[in-house]
Amino acid sequence: MNLNSLDLNLLVALDALLREASVSRAAMRLHLSQPATSHALQRLRDLIGDPLLVRNGTRMELTPRAQALRAPLAQALDQVRSLFVPDEFDAISSERHFRLMMPDLAVELLMPPLMAKVTRSAPNVTIDVVPWRGPAIFTPDFARTIDLVISIGNAFKGFHRQQIYTDRDALAVRRGHPLGTKLAKRETFLNARHVAVVIRGQNEDLIDTWLRSKGIERRIALVVPGYIEALHVTARTDLVAFVPRRLIAALSKQLSLVTVPPPLDPGIDEQHMFYPTRAQMDPGSIWLRRLVLETGRELEGKKT
Repeated sequence: MNLNSLDLNLLVALDALLREASVSRAAMRLHLSQPATSHALQRLRDLIGDPLLVRNGTRMELTPRAQALRAPLAQALDQVRSLFVPDEFDAISSERHFRLMMPDLAVELLMPPLMAKVTRSAPNVTIDVVPWRGPAIFTPDFARTIDLVISIGNAFKGFHRQQIYTDRDALAVRRGHPLGTKLAKRETFLNARHVAVVIRGQNEDLIDTWLRSKGIERRIALVVPGYIEALHVTARTDLVAFVPRRLIAALSKQLSLVTVPPPLDPGIDEQHMFYPTRAQMDPGSIWLRRLVLETGRELEGKKT
C-alpha cells in the first residue's frame, strides 16, 4: 500500500462503517450524505482489497477482514487523536525525573524550599541537579538533557528566560576578623587577601572582570570553584570573599560570618530561570517553572 495516497479521513470513515455495519448509520455518525459514505466505502474496498461490508438478507454484515480491523483501527485512531491533545501532568501520581543545572549558591538558596513544595505536591517526582557549566561548554547535546537552568546573564541558546530573584554582592568575613568593617574603605579592601570564585566554564571571578573594568585589581590569595567553598574557607581564615549577599545571609549564622558593604558596588544581580523552547508548552515543565518562580518570589521578599 502506498501511504502517500492514504487519506486519514478514509480511516475515520472506515471506523464508522465498522462500528455501525451500516452505510446509512455510518453517514449519520460522520455527518456526511449517504452517497458520500458509499463512495468512501468503495474507495476503502479498492484500497484494502476486501468488500468489508456484505449484504445478508435485509442487513449488512462485516467480513472477517473487517472484523479483524475493528480493534487495531480504533487503537490507531486513538493514538493519532492523542497527538493533538496536550499531555496532562498529574503531580500527585507523576514519577517524572527533572534535570536542573545551577551553581552552588542557587542550590543553597532555592533547593530546600523548592524541594519542600515538590515533596508536598509530587512525592514521586525526582530532581537531579548537575554542576553548572558556562555557555562556552554548554553544548547542544548537553542542553537536550536539561529541563531547567538557573543562572545570571542571557547566553543560553534555545532557552527562554524568566527572572526569579535579584541580589547584590557584598563582602563576607569571619566574625572577629581583624579588619572587619574597615574593609568598606577602598584602601583596606585592596590590601586585604581575597578568595576568588571561578566556576567551571569561566576564566576568572566575574567580580574581578568588573573590577578590572574600573581599573582595579584585588589581591587574590585563593581560587575555589564554588561560592560555598569560598565562604567555608572565609569562615576559618582572614581571607575576604566578595559574593552574593543572600548567600552570606543564608550561611552567616551557621558559619559565623559578617556582611560588610563593599567600597565599590557592582549593582543588582538578576538570577534567571532558563527553560528549553521545546518545553514551553510541556505541562510538567510549566508545573516546575511555577514552583521555581514562587520560590524566587518568596526569596525576594526576605530581607538580607
